[in-house]
Amino acid sequence: MRPLSWWMSMYGHKYMGALRATFVIGPDGAVAHVIPRVTPRTHDDEVLAVLEQLAAA
Repeated sequence: MRPLSWWMSMYGHKYMGALRATFVIGPDGAVAHVIPRVTPRTHDDEVLAVLEQLAAA
């Protein structure tokens, strides 16, 4: 199992950062897809692409 946080470094200072991930849950209640290391710039496009793929299947 991966940790929920990790050590990050910025401007010479180390600090604990949050590990962000998105879990897409299917209609049956099971995890259908995991998007690790979420970034705000691309998150919405990634989620929409996954939902389109699941709808087509």
